[in-house]
Amino acid sequence: MPTLTYLGHSGFLVTDGTHTLAIDPFLTGNPLATTAADDLAPTAIALTHGHDDHVGDTVSIARRTGATVYGAFELCGYLGESGVDACEPMNPGGQVETPFGWIALTQAFHSSSTGQGRYLGQPCGVVVHIGGRTIYHCGDTALFGDMALIGELYTPDVACVPIGDRFTMGPRLATRAAELIGAPVAIPIHYDTWPPIAQDPTTFAPQGVTVRVMRPGESWSM
Repeated sequence: MPTLTYLGHSGFLVTDGTHTLAIDPFLTGNPLATTAADDLAPTAIALTHGHDDHVGDTVSIARRTGATVYGAFELCGYLGESGVDACEPMNPGGQVETPFGWIALTQAFHSSSTGQGRYLGQPCGVVVHIGGRTIYHCGDTALFGDMALIGELYTPDVACVPIGDRFTMGPRLATRAAELIGAPVAIPIHYDTWPPIAQDPTTFAPQGVTVRVMRPGESWSM
């Protein structure tokens, strides 16, 4: 049974006891982070898109640990230029077998670029199967109807859903998203990091779904 640790903002660590996957490991410059990048030693990293608050410390972590990075084709090209040697390029609809299970990318409705405006491929959601459990990390996205199809195809055990508004869904649309996905547990993410995305997570209230609000640094055995 895997253990899920919330890193703050949209970041997570997932471990099955042998392999550890980091998702969107944004720690340096994250005012909510309780963990330093140097304290992480994942065997793999999955990225939803190229914005700085999601790529975060990927380059330094991957170069130090040799972790394999999974992400969009253009994003992997960019990371390769930055000294990341092990990168598995993907695109939405694709699935890659991994030492711990598999990773698939889904569509997301957002943008993806460096702070200087370089295009880094399509923004994505990430579906991860590890330790016998499946996690759907929606990434940064608007609400879209095919979330129901993603839920049908992958039957995730947990969905990580952005609720911060302004750049992603707010609580009202995120509530509908969690209902469409149909995972038994939903975790609100991408909120409270800065004032423009401050939200009350109790207003994220999907029917028939258990909402698990996690504090940065908190772990949960799924």
